[in-house]
Amino acid sequence: MIKPQLTPPNVRPNSRWNSITTSRHFVYVLIAPLFLILLAYVIYPFFQTFLQSIKQDGSFSLQNYSRFFSLEHTSNLEALWTSVYISVLSVITCGIVGVGMAFLLERYEFPGRKLLSVLALVPMALPPLIGVLSFEFLYGSSGIIPRGLQHLLHLEQPPFVLKGIWGVLVVHTFTMYTYFYMTASSAIKGLDPSLEEAAANLGASRLTIWRRVILPMLTPAIVAASLLVFMISMASYTAPLIFGIERTMTMQIYLSRTNGDLDMAATQSTLLSMVSILFLILMRWYQGARNYQNMSKGVSVHRTEVKSKAGRNIAMVLSFLGVLVLMLPILIIVLLAFSEDGTWTTQVLPPSYTLDHFKDLFTDSKTWRPIANSFKISIAATIGNLLFGVAAAYAIVRMNFKGKTLLDILIMLPWALPGTVVAVNLISAFSEPNVFSFGQVLIGSFWILPLAYFVRHLPLIFRSTSSTLMQTDRSVEEAARNLGASWWYTFRRVVFPMALSGILAGTLLALVEGIGEFVASILLYTNETTPISVEIFQRMYAFEFGTACAYGVLQIVMIILVLFISRKLTGGNTGSAI
Repeated sequence: MIKPQLTPPNVRPNSRWNSITTSRHFVYVLIAPLFLILLAYVIYPFFQTFLQSIKQDGSFSLQNYSRFFSLEHTSNLEALWTSVYISVLSVITCGIVGVGMAFLLERYEFPGRKLLSVLALVPMALPPLIGVLSFEFLYGSSGIIPRGLQHLLHLEQPPFVLKGIWGVLVVHTFTMYTYFYMTASSAIKGLDPSLEEAAANLGASRLTIWRRVILPMLTPAIVAASLLVFMISMASYTAPLIFGIERTMTMQIYLSRTNGDLDMAATQSTLLSMVSILFLILMRWYQGARNYQNMSKGVSVHRTEVKSKAGRNIAMVLSFLGVLVLMLPILIIVLLAFSEDGTWTTQVLPPSYTLDHFKDLFTDSKTWRPIANSFKISIAATIGNLLFGVAAAYAIVRMNFKGKTLLDILIMLPWALPGTVVAVNLISAFSEPNVFSFGQVLIGSFWILPLAYFVRHLPLIFRSTSSTLMQTDRSVEEAARNLGASWWYTFRRVVFPMALSGILAGTLLALVEGIGEFVASILLYTNETTPISVEIFQRMYAFEFGTACAYGVLQIVMIILVLFISRKLTGGNTGSAI
């Protein structure tokens, strides 16, 4: 453990500067740049989009909203309904899978439990685009499993195909159940078994105990995860795109934008933003309830061992199937990364394999360029996120000022906005020169993508650093100030070293999220700035599955490394960085 040096050697703080930093108004000097950044790149773009949605030929008009809610052309209303419908179903299925898996792994001891508990977080290692593609390759219209069953059973048609809303729902369930799993696991670990024992002694059945004791204790965690999954599902773009659903809000925004109907894209973005912001407010309102603790002093619940032979055999079979289901998406991406481009057509598996795709990633200039672009863009955005996130976390956790709650909400706002909305907002704001773009047109330039990534990932380093600062003892910082250290010296030699693990965990996560970013990139990239995610999408539609999956393997390896390092840095509390 690094022991911070409390008094600067041979340095006497400048008394005038020290008097300024100790002034009660100094905090506003520190937070003013934070509010300015949020105004310039979050509020101003959102406001420009809203203005565009209520203007027609330069004058105020609600015609765009009339078009959206028109009963003659119902595509937008259908899209809104489909998005809500998919999101509600996603919450239900993710809740069943996530809470069920958490209860099973935390309450019972059976063969394969430890392996399953490790693999339960595997979906977090899949970038959104790669995760959807893996399901398309496995279960889609020409997927390996339907085609394999067709050949094996000598059928004229595949026995099943994953497509449409059900395809999106399966992908959402697989990729989002982890939110329920993590929150429910944490809540189940804190359950007091004495409450269940008391209910059983009073004659309550297992069903009654579950319904009247366990479920109410899990309710805060379930509600928080439900709001989160609903919000992410509403913002889903990749799954509807791959499985061919045009009637969702994100797809309608993309279609309006690509068809040149910018006013309608702005209207759709504004309405989707309102829905997302509403659920962000609901989630924050309920967030305090998520950490409710019971007041009894019982010990945490112990796992019940499955002792019957039949139960153990069933558990082993189900564990094997669970491991297989969790690992298949990653394994299929790895397998296809070795397949030769253009050779996999009607066969169950690719007929020929090669190592050239992985060689080309680092030797072929055309293949390497998207990787270099993604690293440049992500590093530039992450540097901005690092400076902003650490400053904002320190201000909110350590300082008292008017507007703290507003600053907190504004920082979390981009996290609630779908990537398509962030992209449309930036297009509305920076298609012309203005003071916030330093007199430059950013659309079509290199800097629009780092700006989009910066806005999208604003909360990551902020949340990770805030979590670490809340766990540190501020008396050490106060002792340094009492011994004569300046504010800047105290921050640099005391606060920063103590918060370093959280800062690094959030920084790594922001970097890897930027490298995998697709939703905002598809609307903002140019031929010169094509990132990995867009290149994967283009290669897939050019039937270059091997190259596309080789990019995907690179992303998966990076995410696994980041999750591993983050877990080490945060002492196993990965949630503080995610």
